[in-house]
This record gives sequence, C-alpha cells and structure tokens, in this order.
Amino acid sequence: MDCRVVVEAAVPVYDVETPDEAVRIAISKTGEMLNPDLNYVEIEMGERSCPHCGEHLETAFIAADEGLVALELEMTVFNVEREEHASRIARKEIGQCLENIPLEVLEVEIIEDDADGRDDEESSSDESSDADAEDADDPSRTDDEPADEREASGDDEVLPEFEDLIE
Repeated sequence: MDCRVVVEAAVPVYDVETPDEAVRIAISKTGEMLNPDLNYVEIEMGERSCPHCGEHLETAFIAADEGLVALELEMTVFNVEREEHASRIARKEIGQCLENIPLEVLEVEIIEDDADGRDDEESSSDESSDADAEDADDPSRTDDEPADEREASGDDEVLPEFEDLIE
C-alpha cells in the first residue's frame, strides 16, 4: 500500500518584518534543509484557523522581528502496512533533515494504484494496435518483411537505394 502523507512544520525565521517575507524565507530555509536528500517532498504554505471560532489566521506569526511559519510538507510513502506506519516513516525522514523543528502529521491518504496500472497497460496495447493498423494501410510495406523487423532496422528506405548504387 502507498500513502500520501502531509506533515505540518513550525519553522522559525529571524529578522523579518512582514508575514509574506517570513513565509518566503521559511520555504527557502526548509527547501535548503531538505535538499538534496528529500527533494521529492513538496513544500506549501500551511492553512491556519482559530480553534474556537474557525476564523482564517495568517500562516506566519511575527513578534519582535522574529516569526513562526506553518508549512505543509507532503511526501509519498511506498510499500507500507498501515497508515500509522506511513506517518511514522514520513515524520522520521523529514524530521532527520529538519532538526529542532516540531512536526505534526495532518493527513494520511491511501493512494489507489491498481486502477491506474490497468489503464496504462490498456492504453499501451491500444497504441500498439493502432500502429499495427497503420502498417497494414502502408503501401510501401512488403508482405515478406514483418513490420517489427522494418522498424527495428530503420533501414527500409536507405537500404534499397544503397543496393541500387552498388549494381
């Protein structure tokens, strides 16, 4: 089973004046800490709301030119047994790169890949049958040479001209 895990990180930033500046610096700082080891982790602004009234809050909290920014880090974890296992792996992987930054798992979503795998096989078989149909309509095709051999050699037009030059 594969899972998509979203982890919230509280990233501290220093010497900032506006929430927008704090968010930009936090994303940059987090990206530097994650790369190149975890370059597959997606970094986005977190969404905050008041726990009592549900009102939307700023992503960054600033006091005395220092800020705390909520970021959402998303990664896909492959071949896990349970959702809890996926969340542990994500926290461990991300936490190793982001030292002294608190993390909390927000969401674990199971990725269904069985249907996608079948669609890819069906589309590739459809493409090959379309190519076979085009070969059947091709007037330059000779019956004694299979279409696969002509495509593999790639010399079906060049070779006869070369033989004509030799004669």
